[in-house]
Amino acid sequence: MKNIIQIKKTPRLIILREGADGGWAEAHLASSKKPRPAMVVFSWGGGWDHVSVSFSNRTPTWEEMCEIKRMFFHPEEVCVEYHPMESEYVNMHPYALHIWRPQKGTMPTPPAWMVGAKEGQTLADARREGEAALAAEGALAPATDPGAALKAGRMLDYGARS
Repeated sequence: MKNIIQIKKTPRLIILREGADGGWAEAHLASSKKPRPAMVVFSWGGGWDHVSVSFSNRTPTWEEMCEIKRMFFHPEEVCVEYHPMESEYVNMHPYALHIWRPQKGTMPTPPAWMVGAKEGQTLADARREGEAALAAEGALAPATDPGAALKAGRMLDYGARS
């Protein structure tokens, strides 16, 4: 997560209150189609980096959450929006979403080929990468198996359609 000095330099972000491990801010999002700012609570205590984003009358969009991620986190930091066990649900605001990142350790992420092609990569290249990875772990029959391409296609094609 960016430090408070870096966060304060963020355009369209107005810090309303600071504390020992975070603060409150208004974020005027370029990705938002509405003129109202998002309310943001950010913190880095307890072993977690955390940003909470809300509007008074709607849930933030994916584009707005991506913009918030860029405002508070470095480009190569992995962070997530969790769906915890239902027994652990907490809902303090009907329109708030949260971004989390553990401060210790690395967070596992699925390989890009499981979703589709990365920028600059063809879908065929992503499919070959996925087929090779699946074959290496024994989850895909060798290419001599007539059903192998069909299996790989089913596993990898959905990313191209979504």
